Amino acid sequence: MNAARQPDGASRTDAPGLGGRLGLCVIGCGDFARTFAQSVRGRHTDIDLYFASRDPERARRYAAELGGVGHFGSYAAAAESPAVNAWYICTPHHLHLEHCRLAAASGKHTLLEKPIARSVAEGQAVAAATHAAGVTLMVAENYRFLPAARQAKALLDGGALGGLRLLQLQEQFPFRPQGWRNDRALNGGGTLIDGGIHKLSLLAYLSGRPAEIYAAAVPSAQPGLADEDGVALMTRGADGAVGLINHSWSAGPHTSAAWGSLAGTQASIVFEFNAPSLELINAQGRRRIALEDDPRGLNAMLREFAAAVRQGRPPAMTAEDAIADVALVAQAYESIRQGRPVSTSIP
Repeated sequence: MNAARQPDGASRTDAPGLGGRLGLCVIGCGDFARTFAQSVRGRHTDIDLYFASRDPERARRYAAELGGVGHFGSYAAAAESPAVNAWYICTPHHLHLEHCRLAAASGKHTLLEKPIARSVAEGQAVAAATHAAGVTLMVAENYRFLPAARQAKALLDGGALGGLRLLQLQEQFPFRPQGWRNDRALNGGGTLIDGGIHKLSLLAYLSGRPAEIYAAAVPSAQPGLADEDGVALMTRGADGAVGLINHSWSAGPHTSAAWGSLAGTQASIVFEFNAPSLELINAQGRRRIALEDDPRGLNAMLREFAAAVRQGRPPAMTAEDAIADVALVAQAYESIRQGRPVSTSIP
């Protein structure tokens, strides 16, 4: 291995230290890698962004278009570069373990797209690889970093709602999966593990892990898919609080914003996922609370990852949290198969 290898097209020759600049390489130049780079561009002046792809021209184009300081024509080259401290892995689900092992073996801290893996056992293998290497692993569950989610959590924990009675998370989005996303073995399932896991993770973040879950796949709107394109589910917490989630890929145009609500014994919260505000409703009336303009929570997520790396501490979204999210997905799928509620206890 050539430890001095530099990124293609980069002018930097110094290797950034964790006390200074952070060199972050986006691994996998797909659609969400572009979304991420567009969202964070110009907002993190202490982070140098690189791009790596198995297609060298694609990596070069992403770096040129999205403010990258360098690019790599292979993941191995990104692993060898001393200019890179950390990876943001945006590759398909079935490659997460392979790429996390490569990052760990190269001493790269890792921000890994959700889900951590396709199964609990695979997620545990990801966590074990990074733990053994002594590098930071944070799963990129950006819904936990949405400004509205953070504010809702603060209000709930601060007692502004009283006791929680009902939590609802609703989204129908027009999408038809292609390629690996429409392959059960590669994706790990259908819409629930692909996008619905965001809602299960957010529910666990806001109200704690539920005690019971009941899920049903809704009739498909897109014939020919390998797995479900819509799931409705209900959870019950140990304290009796009920959660309702609808996450579906719809066949028609996007007609309404995704939204959430928390109803308590004293007040309620209503919010849209991407909005820079939420509404608190109580006996005094309705109050709108302004929030940071970070529609996908990606900037707050990246700040937390960089801080965890620099401070040598566990991140806010740990591998254990992400494995628990995958366990909830697996239990929801089991409920669909059995046609009845199942316990969410972890053996």
